Amino acid sequence: MLAAVLAAVSVAIASASIQSAANAASGPCSSAEHRQFDFWIGDWNVKDTATGSPAGHNLITLEQGSCVLQEHWRGSDGLTGTSFNIYYAGDKKWHQTWVDSSGLLLRLDGGLVDGKMVLSGNRVNRAGKVVTDRIVWTPEPSGDVRQVWDYTTDDGKTWQNVFDGMYVRIH
Repeated sequence: MLAAVLAAVSVAIASASIQSAANAASGPCSSAEHRQFDFWIGDWNVKDTATGSPAGHNLITLEQGSCVLQEHWRGSDGLTGTSFNIYYAGDKKWHQTWVDSSGLLLRLDGGLVDGKMVLSGNRVNRAGKVVTDRIVWTPEPSGDVRQVWDYTTDDGKTWQNVFDGMYVRIH
């Protein structure tokens, strides 16, 4: 009796998984554009590119009917943050909203450029100055992902690096 119940549960779970995958493949977010950032999905250890030292851990999950990539960041310094990333067909752009435990809010827009995801946006820093942030994610041949975050306060004449990290897949 128990074996029959377990077998029925296994079949139900397998059927639900197959149906879920089919829905994602044919749902509202199944276009090639919606899948451009999927290279970032995964469970990652992140290290500082310059020093090789641990920078933190990041889990990127596919949520909301495969429409949203959600980021779950935990830095080695204790900072935590999350972002929501979505391709919006209305304006044909990728959008990211990032919030973290330091009170930072980033709203970035952009898209795939030469195989790299490039998002940028303006914000006002605590000193009241307009800052333009630019973050670039580059998939590496090894399966790793490099993320470089730079900012400018002079309309792009000079750029300062905030973060340069290498994502190394855990699983």
